[in-house]
Amino acid sequence: MEISPGPILTCSKEHQKIYKEWFNIADSDGDGRVTGNDATKFFALSKLSRQELKQVWAIADSKRQGFLGLAEFITAMQLISLAQAGTEITADGLSSSDDIQLPLMEGMEELAVKNKSSTTNHESGMNAGAAQPQNSSSTQWFTSKTTKKIPPSAVTSIIDGLKRLYIEKLKPLEVTYRFNDFVSPLLTNSDFDAKPMVMLLGQYSTGKTTFIKHLLRSDYPGAHIGPEPTTDRFVVVMSGPDERTIPGNTIAVHADMPFKGLTTFGGAFLSKFECSQMPHPLLDQITFVDTPGVLSGEKQRTQRSYDFTGVISWFAAKCDMILLLFDPHKLDISDEFKRVIASLRGNDDKIRVVLNKADQVDTQQLMRVYGALMWSLGKVLNTPEVVRVYIGSFNDKPINEDAVGPIGKDLFEKEQNDLLMDLVNIPKKACDRRINEFVKRTRAAKIHAYIISHLKKEMPAMMGKAKAQQRLVDNLEDEFGKVQREFHLPAGDFPNVEHFKEVLGGYNIDKFEKLKPKMIQAVDDMLGYDIPDLLKNFRNPYE
Repeated sequence: MEISPGPILTCSKEHQKIYKEWFNIADSDGDGRVTGNDATKFFALSKLSRQELKQVWAIADSKRQGFLGLAEFITAMQLISLAQAGTEITADGLSSSDDIQLPLMEGMEELAVKNKSSTTNHESGMNAGAAQPQNSSSTQWFTSKTTKKIPPSAVTSIIDGLKRLYIEKLKPLEVTYRFNDFVSPLLTNSDFDAKPMVMLLGQYSTGKTTFIKHLLRSDYPGAHIGPEPTTDRFVVVMSGPDERTIPGNTIAVHADMPFKGLTTFGGAFLSKFECSQMPHPLLDQITFVDTPGVLSGEKQRTQRSYDFTGVISWFAAKCDMILLLFDPHKLDISDEFKRVIASLRGNDDKIRVVLNKADQVDTQQLMRVYGALMWSLGKVLNTPEVVRVYIGSFNDKPINEDAVGPIGKDLFEKEQNDLLMDLVNIPKKACDRRINEFVKRTRAAKIHAYIISHLKKEMPAMMGKAKAQQRLVDNLEDEFGKVQREFHLPAGDFPNVEHFKEVLGGYNIDKFEKLKPKMIQAVDDMLGYDIPDLLKNFRNPYE
């Protein structure tokens, strides 16, 4: 099964040019986005029913961003054309139709002439203003969307809304109680705008790099494949104008990339980090994170020069899916792998397990291998629920039917298709994931504020501050319990005691801030009212 990032836009250059002109007309704000309000006005020219337009929007805005870019707008126009021809409105209808005609938009010619005239008048007015500065005020009569300035606070999508809420309500709380030092670095615009990420974890030679190559159907810059530990660094594989690799220190300070937070792991890590860029339709939708093989045996005793599990935990929080790859011949879960899996705590819903290279054993052995893997995972993940394990052989070679037989081959194909469908759906779920992570971060920041203010309150006013601080650090678990009972908070949302204790050792608790109820109330209002209102405003405009 080929991975497809979405409906394939097959239209001539002439049609693309016309759609671009229509897009500019529909885009009332001139910000490169057709919002729900824009769409209801423009799509009405098609004379389709409200129910039909509801389906059009649902397919075009499959990522639930609350707006249409040019590509999504063309998808919507093609769906409208199919509906007008009597074809059922489905995403499959786009890929199965070879040549989709332009839709019939009533009054489109007059609207285009009017828009063109407005733009021409604006330009001539600007030119006249340049020649005669004293009459520059006359340009106010020539209004068009090109003169509009979008205020920084304008919200035209769910992601825009989350950015604004973060800056106005959540970030002040994080800064006040030093959330960025204890839990996670402060967010930037690039963190919100980043493409969905998929991280691959596993011991060396379990097929992580080959898995990415299999999906891309090509090598990527800097990829090394072999039976020995070949990937000795974290490699982010992402879309770019040309094929090249970028060193870690460079991308960590790049304003348009969401990796600024990795600077906290120091130069030792950044020297083992790089970005691999290449133009590819799949990478336009998803970014992959290839990781070094997890150590096992004697190699575990060699300390890495950076906090490996800390880096994994940082990426886990940013990723939309985490793939744990196993080899039928490497089922043992080493001590380092246990620490890595433990660092994924709180991201259980993102984890998928892949038993790769499964065609290297016969059906009877595979059954035993699967049972052994499930037993090992149950001990490490420490959950009663059975984790989903995909069985397959993710490489460019045909499945070894001699080993697995026709039944095994059929099973492999179904399993691989299930996993690939999971990956295909990632971009569609990206916006929901952003909201989920934002709410999770908000809850964590709120609990952090309660903990910090509680520790401050327990400090004496005058004498014995050093002893009091040591007592609080030593009995941190008990202090967490007091905070939990006082504010009726769920125990599962509290941070790791040992990590918190380690960071707390470098601070003077007496310098912490007291609890500020107004800040807590602002965050509660954000969770209770602002985010639900945001989702309501950017739902399907035809609902």
